[in-house]
Amino acid sequence: MSRREAAAAVSVHPRTAAEWDLGIRKSGGRRIYADGRVVDYKRGVTTMTSPALAPPTAALEKLIDPRFLSVQEREMIRDLKASGSSMRAIASVLGRSASTISRELGRNADALLGYLPHGAQRKAAARRPRPKNAKLAGESDLRDYVKAKLLIRWSPEQISHTLVKKFPDQPEMRVSPETIYQALYVQARGGLKREIQAALRTGRTRRKHHQSGEQRTSRFVDPMVMISERPPEIEDRAVPGHWEGDLITGAYNQSAIGTLVERTTRYVMLVHLPNDHTAETVRDGLINTISALPAHLRGSLTWDQGAEMAAHKTFTLATEMQVYFCDPASPWQRGSNENTNGLLRQYFPKSTDLSAYGPEDLEHVAQELNGRPRKTLGWDTPAERLRDLLLTT
Repeated sequence: MSRREAAAAVSVHPRTAAEWDLGIRKSGGRRIYADGRVVDYKRGVTTMTSPALAPPTAALEKLIDPRFLSVQEREMIRDLKASGSSMRAIASVLGRSASTISRELGRNADALLGYLPHGAQRKAAARRPRPKNAKLAGESDLRDYVKAKLLIRWSPEQISHTLVKKFPDQPEMRVSPETIYQALYVQARGGLKREIQAALRTGRTRRKHHQSGEQRTSRFVDPMVMISERPPEIEDRAVPGHWEGDLITGAYNQSAIGTLVERTTRYVMLVHLPNDHTAETVRDGLINTISALPAHLRGSLTWDQGAEMAAHKTFTLATEMQVYFCDPASPWQRGSNENTNGLLRQYFPKSTDLSAYGPEDLEHVAQELNGRPRKTLGWDTPAERLRDLLLTT
């Protein structure tokens, strides 16, 4: 509807509605503007409020992240709640969990006026700034209680749950087990004296990670397909067209050259990376190089877990080549490529600027390597093996 119709529906003057659209609020004879100006007509004074105390409307309503409720969603919560919808029904409409709606109504509703979407947005924004003061840093009844129980060797979890039972009507007497651990272990957060740490059952003064080194999380957004899932015919080099790849880097890791080795013929291809070796640059360079191959020689690519392969999913979509990733610290899983990188250091010594070499230089080096007879090939050259492969297929 138009603004005039909307103003009539909520019984306000159209001029007031226009001011609302501009972020102007009226309070106690004052007009408060979105930029922080406050005009007091009774006193004839114009002042500027602190941005922290009165942030602009645009800043308040800006969507920080999709996981946070927006002003529009809060307005829908208010409207649906007023129409009698249940929390689960509201959650279904918004595509949120029912617990999110329950927490929103519990935390941000006004004690007298009920749930107001813009008031709820201001409350949520006020809680957002970081860092916050540690809950157990200053003197308080909560801190005294926690300290007393730690001294008689209660665990943080026991303390946290007992607080709920003992002080059911005092929300300020609440603390999570993690907050207690933070106060004990992180001195920067302060809170509890170091001698209290001895009351913990472990007796440790530092936290210990439960995750072992073998339980590494994926480095990339797109899940990796590990080398253990690579088919047997690739492993025994029976089928040509499967490649191993890596980067050799120059001085201070500022420049790089991509290297590709075909596992059956040991044929080498070099990827020119003139400017940088970001994931996008490496992906585009690999796509351009691989595109020169016939389809039956574009089987798969095995790489280590370097950050330069973060865009492996789009590489696979462009080339139809599956990328397999080696295990951490396992260079032998790309043995042919590691050997080739060693040979390439004759041409591209370490601690030199690799950006000085152009595509013609790389092609010349690749031709020399592919023209060398190899013991593992019965003293054939990689170029000869590839030629025979192309002629027979």
